[in-house]
Amino acid sequence: MKDFDGLKAVVTGGASGIGLAAARLLAERGARVAVLDLDADGVPEPLRGHRADVSDDASVTAAVSDAAGALRGIDVLVNNAGIGAVGTVEDNDDAEWHRVLDVNLLGIVRTTRAALRHLRRSAHPAIVNTCSVAATAGLPQRALYSATKGAVLSLTLAMAADHVREGIRVNCVNPGTADTPWIGRLLDRAADPAAERAALDARQPMGRLVTADEVAAAIAYLASPAAASVTGTALAVDGGMQGLRLRAPEPGR
Repeated sequence: MKDFDGLKAVVTGGASGIGLAAARLLAERGARVAVLDLDADGVPEPLRGHRADVSDDASVTAAVSDAAGALRGIDVLVNNAGIGAVGTVEDNDDAEWHRVLDVNLLGIVRTTRAALRHLRRSAHPAIVNTCSVAATAGLPQRALYSATKGAVLSLTLAMAADHVREGIRVNCVNPGTADTPWIGRLLDRAADPAAERAALDARQPMGRLVTADEVAAAIAYLASPAAASVTGTALAVDGGMQGLRLRAPEPGR
């Protein structure tokens, strides 16, 4: 498939995990892709790396401008940069709440704000935000993270309404627990990493973690001109975690 031929894409947090998988897939399907990341030096070709800190407006504005210049425009923006947080509502102090909200929510605001003038010149403009099943399902020990992703879901819908008459589509993907470097680090810190992984696997009805490539495929669909009538949508890629309610397995099965 070369449905992105001639299109230019910017992916934040694109140096690893879901962002790198999405950037690679868009490039494979014909797009010219710029990756914005805190550490973009090791980004593989043909991806173009640009250093950006999404918590700093000047950094974002400069990186988006540089990427648009190198690509000669922007047609697709994938707002993927984000960080995790663990704990109940009382386990993180105000500084940590501000830090995670600054990256996960305001990072999207800053990058979109910088990219809009370029997207308005595109014949096929699309924005895809990486949200989470945590926006729609109550998960233990994820109060701060869930709050940021709930805000991302609401922001996605508001942005879709604001820009639909400009022809700019805005959607998000809601991954379940994905097999990414952040989850790997979380498991490494667990008292029993194998047991913790088994618990995460079991939480999703399909019985395994979501892969970065599976989330990337959903991002590519939402970003593609083939999805020209899709806007204001949250696409779950969660192994059935949000929508399915299965009976407990019978003993011996």
